[in-house]
Amino acid sequence: MKRIFLVEDDKTIAKNLILLLRSEGFTVTHSATRSEAIATLEGNKFDLALIDISLPDGNGFTICTEIKETHDIPVIFLTASGDEASVVTGLNMGADDYITKPFRPRELIARIGTALRKCGRLESDFEIQGLHVDITSGVVKKNGNEVFLSALEYRLLLVFISNPKSIITRGRLLDELWDAAGEFVNDNTLTVYIKRLREKIENDSANPQIILTVRGTGYRLGEDYASK
Repeated sequence: MKRIFLVEDDKTIAKNLILLLRSEGFTVTHSATRSEAIATLEGNKFDLALIDISLPDGNGFTICTEIKETHDIPVIFLTASGDEASVVTGLNMGADDYITKPFRPRELIARIGTALRKCGRLESDFEIQGLHVDITSGVVKKNGNEVFLSALEYRLLLVFISNPKSIITRGRLLDELWDAAGEFVNDNTLTVYIKRLREKIENDSANPQIILTVRGTGYRLGEDYASK
């Protein structure tokens, strides 16, 4: 279970983020101030930090510096504005990414996943039913032959292999595709994308073994998978 260190002084935002992250299977430790965050870093280990730039007793830049010196984990800044100077400062100090409030929950989860994969804290290879996905390079192969997926088809596949033990509702998949496409994706479109993806990755798309339908709920990944 990956451990997230959240530094956010807004109680409502912090509460919602903690619920979101825990629902995605993360363990969350929260600090509301710069001084509390520095103290929390001592004696604790984390896999990624989400840090608000504006804090009541300073800013998140000093926390980022401390993390990079002592923990060397990915840092994603949360900023209330698209202030270019703050963003540039954060990235120059070693931050791995930033996201501007308000943001879509699914976009944040996607950014966290990307940051964890880049630093090797998430599995980078996935195999199921002759399908091999190299998440680092984005290459997908079926029985040794490369499969070419559209950006949305690949995003859809990533949702399943990132949540191999979960039932993924159609509502969540719609949110994921909407984030990736930057435009509204309706229920009929989702059905089309599932069909197209199955045609490319299943041995028999009429009898799928990789992406299984859970009637009345959504879909889930088949059981015969391995990640490393």
